[in-house]
Amino acid sequence: MITTTRSTAKAVLMSALIAAGLFAGPANAADSSVPQPVAAALTTALQDEYHAEAFYDAVMEKFGAVRPFANIIRAEQMHQAILIDIMTQYGVDIPANTELKSVGIRAAVPATLAEACTMGVTAEIDNAGLYTDRLLPAVKDYADITAAFNTLSDASQQKHLPAFQRCAAR
Repeated sequence: MITTTRSTAKAVLMSALIAAGLFAGPANAADSSVPQPVAAALTTALQDEYHAEAFYDAVMEKFGAVRPFANIIRAEQMHQAILIDIMTQYGVDIPANTELKSVGIRAAVPATLAEACTMGVTAEIDNAGLYTDRLLPAVKDYADITAAFNTLSDASQQKHLPAFQRCAAR
């Protein structure tokens, strides 16, 4: 349990540092030890996690710390920590989360919680396509990145999608 608490705290801390622009990974993309398509796949995966966190945060600003958003936002932060660890290991630049607290994301929050849940369903379905069609093929020669991407995709499909489907059906 202490390990889980430390992992969660690390994920929240890393997300906060990146969102504040205080941590940006390696100074130069040329320092990366992976080809550009692999680095791009990692960056795309992280930005997808950032977008989800920003939207879920905006939903909770409007509707309060409601489920499933309150639970899934923590998962998104842990997913970010996994990606940041891998990106750091391979020397890939880590972008800041510029969408968190942005006007555009706040404006995208619909009028009702049911609509927000429906948007969550769509986002999780789109997430599966992103991994299957673009990200996993780009990292096929990297077993560790492939395993991480499969873990993130599985969490999205097996946990997040059903939670949003239940919420939308209420």
